[in-house]
Amino acid sequence: MIKVSIMGVAGRMGRSIFHLLNAENDIQIVGATEIQDHPEMGSDIGLVCGEEELGIPITNSVEDSSLDADVIVDFTAPSSTLNNARYASSNTKAMVIGTTGFSEEEKKELSELSKNFPCVFSPNMSIGVNVMFEATKRLAEILGDDFDVEIIEAHHKHKVDAPSGTALRLGEAAAQGLNRDFNSVARFERHGVIGERKEKEIGMQTIRAGDIVGEHTVMFCGAGERIELTHRAMNRDNFAKGVVRAVKWVSGKPAGLYTMKEVLGI
Repeated sequence: MIKVSIMGVAGRMGRSIFHLLNAENDIQIVGATEIQDHPEMGSDIGLVCGEEELGIPITNSVEDSSLDADVIVDFTAPSSTLNNARYASSNTKAMVIGTTGFSEEEKKELSELSKNFPCVFSPNMSIGVNVMFEATKRLAEILGDDFDVEIIEAHHKHKVDAPSGTALRLGEAAAQGLNRDFNSVARFERHGVIGERKEKEIGMQTIRAGDIVGEHTVMFCGAGERIELTHRAMNRDNFAKGVVRAVKWVSGKPAGLYTMKEVLGI
């Protein structure tokens, strides 16, 4: 039996993760957290998520919620996730992290911490999106410098970071396929008289509106032709399904930082 704690359980993603993990016969939810002033603080995890009472209250402490956990699932915010990763590093707990919006320094700290515990870290747990990462890299390798690359992503109006972690990973995949340094060629904004498009830049465009769950398109634009890869998430269950696979895969693995590529065997 794999024992799991869920960080940020009362959020939209947290609830989706709870429902799918709780339905697995070989997974037991043993704790969950929310921010200190959340209205559900102290309430039973199961009842908050619309299921049977589990007898486990929501806390704001990773220590209390994860004491008996084998795996910590975290889709919160960078500062919170890093705090939880420090706990995991000191207590040899595995983690599955889908948090986005990390700075480069924060990513470096997470990488260093994961030397002490197994961690699956991915901006998107969707199986389809992770296949898209590989397809983007491969197409970029084949098409080369004759095709311009543009990435467009759309999410709901409540998302706080932009571009999405998934869009950034797609940009990195394209850059890797083209043998470019993504941070040097990424173009995040265009406004006014900007001049001609630089030959090797990778455009990153962001849309925030309504209740869009998540849409990502990679455009490869050549002379007289265009190839587009698009992934549209219709609900959050596809992300949560990936979390279930990641939880089962990471439990018992050696310390290190992994991605969904390893989980899915891509």
